[in-house]
Amino acid sequence: MRTLRCLDGSVLDVVPVASLDRGGTPFEVTLELRRDGDRFGAVGERCGYFLADLARRVEAARADGSPQAARWPDPDDRFPDPPAAGGGGREPELFAFRYRDRGDVISTGELRCALRTSSMWLGRRQSAAGRWRVARRAVIEAWGASGRGVRAVLTSAELARFLAAVLADADRAGTSGMSGVSGASRAAGPARLGRAPRPAR
Repeated sequence: MRTLRCLDGSVLDVVPVASLDRGGTPFEVTLELRRDGDRFGAVGERCGYFLADLARRVEAARADGSPQAARWPDPDDRFPDPPAAGGGGREPELFAFRYRDRGDVISTGELRCALRTSSMWLGRRQSAAGRWRVARRAVIEAWGASGRGVRAVLTSAELARFLAAVLADADRAGTSGMSGVSGASRAAGPARLGRAPRPAR
């Protein structure tokens, strides 16, 4: 599921494109974004190891007996703690990619994944006979080079499938071994370069 169905009805494809070394050998990936089949942007230069590490952490968070399981009984609400560089604000980020390195101001899009918590009252309105249902979801937002944005909302299981599909495509692109990364990611934190215009909420 590297294809995301967005809230506006559009379809966002996240396609790994091999990054080549000077000898022409693929060693990492950049992500190409396509909205409804049209080129939307390119983000996340050399982000494969970071995504592989995130996929591992999502699976660990979803497992019974994980620290997250103690706080979130439903596995779909379980997500890894964001990197220290991502902050612990109201909407902590799991990743935020633009095209190049942190110091590069050139942008051809942005792809961001933040955790959002929502509360819903289960029971009759204005009645004490009920309870709050608190849920967490991963909200993936993408902006094209034009500044237009789209959004998709995923459970932790859907995020795990999305990451697995992206990494499988990366392996097929010739960057084998990334999906098996263990330990700390080569990326110390999200490759974030300022802000892009946000879609209307």
